[in-house]
Amino acid sequence: MTTHATLALSVEPHLLLEVCAFESAWSQALGALETPAWLEALKSEDAAAPLQSDDLVRGAVRDLLRASGFKPTGRSKPASEYLLKGMPTINGAVDACNVVSLHSGLPISILDADRLEGALRVEVCGEGVSYPFNPSGQVMDAAKLLALCDAAGPAGTPVKDAQRTKTHGATQRTLTIIWGTAALPGRAEAAATWLMELLTRLDG
Repeated sequence: MTTHATLALSVEPHLLLEVCAFESAWSQALGALETPAWLEALKSEDAAAPLQSDDLVRGAVRDLLRASGFKPTGRSKPASEYLLKGMPTINGAVDACNVVSLHSGLPISILDADRLEGALRVEVCGEGVSYPFNPSGQVMDAAKLLALCDAAGPAGTPVKDAQRTKTHGATQRTLTIIWGTAALPGRAEAAATWLMELLTRLDG
């Protein structure tokens, strides 16, 4: 049975950020967690869901990233916007995060909690900060980008998560972050509540 616990993170003061985070301990490795038909059905933008996104939501998320000077355009657009083109089936946990991100319009990071190092904090990255975000070593310029950082640097962001902390087939403990904005009050909390319900249903 999967268990979830909300997590209080150290957060650098920010004009708009409204972040929710929780840890999950899984009864099995994520690679063994299949995506059931009911979850596949929720991958459609038209599926019935407790939250719905639109251009106003997407604009508010972009404004959240612009508030620190980051430019959320092109390949640096919020991760939630990529899901509008469809999403692959990865495993139940990641697919559930993508479903909630699609319908809420909020970026969501799901990380391997055992790959995080030391104290965690949410902050705006300084100039010159970057990190590899995929297996081929492509690098994300994180200057002025909101990020969850650990002792080794950026781990999860509203745009692309670091490769070193991404989940994998053997992951059994995850940290999930919903990147919300005060312009959409309560939306991050609502997304976190729905996501925990889906994850519990997957591995209840």
